[in-house]
Amino acid sequence: MNTVTLPMISHKLVIAEKPSVAMSIAAVLGAKHRRDGFLLGAGCIVSWCVGHLVEPAMPQQYDDRYTKWQGADLPILPAPWRYTILEKSKKQFDLLNALMNHPQVEEIVCATDAGREGELIFRLVYEQCACHKPVKRLWISSLEESAIREGFRHLRADSDYDKLYQAALCRQKADWLVGINASRLFSLIYGTTLNVGRVMTPTLALIVQREEAIAHFQPESFSTVQISCGFLATSDRISDPAEARRMAAACSMKEAFVRDVVKKEKRERAPRLYDLTTLQRDANRIFGFTAQQTLDYAQALYEKKLITYPRTDSQFLTEDMAESLMELVRNAMNCFPYIQGMTLTVDALQVIDNSKVTDHHAIIPTATMSTQNWTNLPAQERALLELICNRLFCAVSDACEYDETAVTVECQGYTFHGKGKTMKRIGWKLPHDLFMRTLNSTEPSEKEDKPYNIQDLQIGQRLYPIISSVHEGTMSPPRHYTEDSLLAAMETAGVEDMPEDAERKGLGTPATRAGILEKLVQAGLVVRQGSGKARSLIPTDKGKALIAVMPPEITSVAMTAEWEQRLKAIERGEEDPDAFLAGIQEMLREMTRTAKPVPDMAKRFPTKRTRVGVCPVCGAPVAEFSGKGFFCENRICKFAIWKDNRFFTGKGKEVTKELVSELLEKRRADMTGLLSEKTGKVYDATVLLSTDSEGRARFKLAFPKDDKDKEKEV
Repeated sequence: MNTVTLPMISHKLVIAEKPSVAMSIAAVLGAKHRRDGFLLGAGCIVSWCVGHLVEPAMPQQYDDRYTKWQGADLPILPAPWRYTILEKSKKQFDLLNALMNHPQVEEIVCATDAGREGELIFRLVYEQCACHKPVKRLWISSLEESAIREGFRHLRADSDYDKLYQAALCRQKADWLVGINASRLFSLIYGTTLNVGRVMTPTLALIVQREEAIAHFQPESFSTVQISCGFLATSDRISDPAEARRMAAACSMKEAFVRDVVKKEKRERAPRLYDLTTLQRDANRIFGFTAQQTLDYAQALYEKKLITYPRTDSQFLTEDMAESLMELVRNAMNCFPYIQGMTLTVDALQVIDNSKVTDHHAIIPTATMSTQNWTNLPAQERALLELICNRLFCAVSDACEYDETAVTVECQGYTFHGKGKTMKRIGWKLPHDLFMRTLNSTEPSEKEDKPYNIQDLQIGQRLYPIISSVHEGTMSPPRHYTEDSLLAAMETAGVEDMPEDAERKGLGTPATRAGILEKLVQAGLVVRQGSGKARSLIPTDKGKALIAVMPPEITSVAMTAEWEQRLKAIERGEEDPDAFLAGIQEMLREMTRTAKPVPDMAKRFPTKRTRVGVCPVCGAPVAEFSGKGFFCENRICKFAIWKDNRFFTGKGKEVTKELVSELLEKRRADMTGLLSEKTGKVYDATVLLSTDSEGRARFKLAFPKDDKDKEKEV
């Protein structure tokens, strides 16, 4: 353990998650003296964790036998759980251990990120250091000086967050249990390393299912007839091109009349403020940022005190923020030429809802953003900050209001439909469109108005002359997932299986989804494809094969979303953590008992081994392993033919891949020149292959009918 020398006074130890956050806190508390790994001053010590310092031990740290992957050892269910110190972070852990247990430290403040993972990071360190000193919790949504001071004035007992810690611990253990056991189980079955994850694999399943829908899509051609009569009106889709041409010819230069006019007042409410997922989706569509890049840029902006805490799932603010909202909006507007000097309605009520704020409120610029020199930020961070500010301007603005007019026109007995709109109040779309123009975006919020004002039409009005044209089209297949659309699918996963009044489910959390997508790419299961801003996510052959062999309990989107919902219930104290983990352990026991290889699927996984046939026991490929013999690639299966098999070596024969291939294909092989161990003579016979009750290979000799009495089993 490190030894640390401190002044002979009592100290409060504050532990942040990252050095940059620790610096911000230390500056406010007056801890100005820099030491190796911490800051000191004003009766405070401020140090940091550098992310996760403690992680669950790997199987081989429980028992050396787990170093080798064997089906007989599965499932691996730790009891009790062990933890290990990451080697790269050991120096910082040793320092925190020394500080926590130093006699001059009387109180500890947990100042890691205010969320599930932040709580887990601190608690594991605290427990591994065997510390028993009282702990208070700092819970803030901004690193501004005022927010930090306010947070320290209202520190809470860390025991208030015990349920949050239990949920985080259950999430970590569930990931370990599923990842370790399923990866080993299916790697053994298919003879190659397969990466399986509790959330990662169902997410991959979504992508694979979308690709299958695209591949099996049957395109259907259709035609429409469009008439121009001062505005455009279009027929319904027509399957027969000849019929469309006849319709166009019949209407050309003829007179039409207005059969019906329906006017409706439309109102599009302002968009909500950003939570992390909606920010990642817009940043992907508009800038082409990956979800991970958006999270990284947002975290950097947070640490620079320019935005509030980004890992949030809320799109609302709390009531205590209403009073300062007008000033926040006005100061932020003064930073951007495209909106500077405009009068903007600020409706605080439409962004305030205490009941919809969980751990943190929505992402907004900080009160001090406008006073900082943020124009020198890296281009990506600046773009994201401008996007967040513009969403604030839109969210507090009036609704967009317009009149929509739907017209039905009849010509020569055929029916056509047209639609137009007249803007009454542009509302929130004004700041939105102005911002998009600064980006030279091709994504306007509205199409250009039609040159003819449809709402002036009257029923029975005659229209002449009619100009008609035929337009050919094809039904479009489903689109490939982008990070924008996949994040949306992950967020709403399982919604069809939930009651209307239930809390939203989803795959993962806003804070973890970006990492899940990166793991899929890094594991070679998904590739990003395309040259546009929002590139498509395409499953690789390996990714498709992985989903094809996984059982429903691993790929089920609904089940994984349900698990996430239960973790939320643990946070609220409504679910027993032990019951949650017991259910997952039982699922793994059952899966280990029943898992079988899917016929003909093993060949879809690449291997450097020479495959010689199909296992007669389980149907997996049999391949040559390291010159020792021929083994079923399903390592749980016991079928094997060793090269030094006594049956063949005793008869002077070599076990070749040609021989094994013939035995596997026909269950028999004719052999000549077999040596008799008793007489030394040679003879010819047929070798028959069978298996015993445990799946082990067995051989016997069969002779021609006149030598049947020579048949013997070995």
